[in-house]
Amino acid sequence: MYRLRHFSGRLLHPIAGTAFLLLLVAFSATQARANQDVVHFGSSIDVPADGSIHDAVCFFCSVRAHGTVRGDIVVFFGSVEIEGHADHDVVDFFGDVSAGDDSSIGHSLVNFFGRVRLGENVKVGQDTVVMFGNMHSASTASFGGDQVYEPGWIFWIPFLLIAGGISFVVHEFRMARRRRYLRGY
Repeated sequence: MYRLRHFSGRLLHPIAGTAFLLLLVAFSATQARANQDVVHFGSSIDVPADGSIHDAVCFFCSVRAHGTVRGDIVVFFGSVEIEGHADHDVVDFFGDVSAGDDSSIGHSLVNFFGRVRLGENVKVGQDTVVMFGNMHSASTASFGGDQVYEPGWIFWIPFLLIAGGISFVVHEFRMARRRRYLRGY
């Protein structure tokens, strides 16, 4: 009995020290500069024409920026509509990006598995990357960096061929097992 108490006392001391250290770190952490960041899940973010926000992050929703976004716009499974200015990067996964006439993107535009449509006099400050999607830009759109465009068929055709091959192999395997099972009777 004495040994058990002695052992638990040794074990309790490091746990208490770790808990105290975690509490100390939690209370001394500085607050992030997130007072004008907007993060939504499932409900769209709208920036009015006379409004501005810092960063916009959206999961399963859309961002409509008619005003100014001073930071980044990041969207997963939604669309981005820019009618004003995005001062930094615009990144969209599995959605569409449209930039209206005379709008601008300060840094890079990145889109995966979606469409990009850029209107008249749109300015993209740095690189434009459209992977496995579709891009249409007006002749007056300007790009400050590299443009990388990989159409969707480069991904989808090999993917469908591989999926079809796997489906065929599974089907034939099941049919062979079924024939073997029926011969047993």
